[in-house]
Amino acid sequence: MDRFAFDFVPLPAERSMEKPRTSGITMMIDKGETIEYLQGLLRMSGPFIDLGKIAVGTSRLYLEDYYREKLELFKSHEVKPFIGGQFLEFIFATQGWGGVGPYFEAAAEYGVEAIEISDNCVALSDGERERMVRSAVDAGLEVHGEVGSKTGKQDAAALISQANICMDAGASVVLFEAAELMPGGEADRALIDSIRDRMDLPKVIFELPGWWIEGTTNNVIYELQKFLLTEFGPDVNIGNVPPWMTFNLEALRCGLSSVGPTERSFESAG
Repeated sequence: MDRFAFDFVPLPAERSMEKPRTSGITMMIDKGETIEYLQGLLRMSGPFIDLGKIAVGTSRLYLEDYYREKLELFKSHEVKPFIGGQFLEFIFATQGWGGVGPYFEAAAEYGVEAIEISDNCVALSDGERERMVRSAVDAGLEVHGEVGSKTGKQDAAALISQANICMDAGASVVLFEAAELMPGGEADRALIDSIRDRMDLPKVIFELPGWWIEGTTNNVIYELQKFLLTEFGPDVNIGNVPPWMTFNLEALRCGLSSVGPTERSFESAG
């Protein structure tokens, strides 16, 4: 790894700095960023980004050569590209199981390394969720299972049960929808405590709310980042990070952002 600047200043020992990371994952959301933009961003923030989520159904709108080039750009910076779950939701809602297999095959052929399986908008039964995860794994894809809805609230027991179905079926990680974690801007303590007590935290990614949702300001996103870092420490896994926030999130993880030391940790020499 290249040296970071000012390396006489220690970084938190609890923060995993070298890739590939098994905890402290930062997942960046890509809602249609250009290759030119990402080249600059990844040159600076690439060491701190682990996953690149090509969001919603935007994969369908790329020219093939451009899509392949974007995937390769992510990989060249050790950022694993994956497709957000709402694309599969769209395919399943409009084509049923007949569209699922071809989607998995096409994703693998393009060089996509992982897909998300969610039911943000189109509800899945427990059996459908399990079948979908197993089918994707059988197709050679890494699966990121997402639980939770953007429109309705579920209790902690239901969400933990869905998360365990994903993991038992072969998902590598489970993502928890931000709308479930912070309904109305207040933390759901029962859900957060259940996740802490009943899930393997390195296998859990906590999602941030989307900037495109009414009422979600950059400050709201920033405050949830601070909340998660306070609750779980600098190596918590955080997802749906806007590209322009990835560098500052790393600063937050390391105590180098606007939230830093509040008192001296040394005695002055006179």
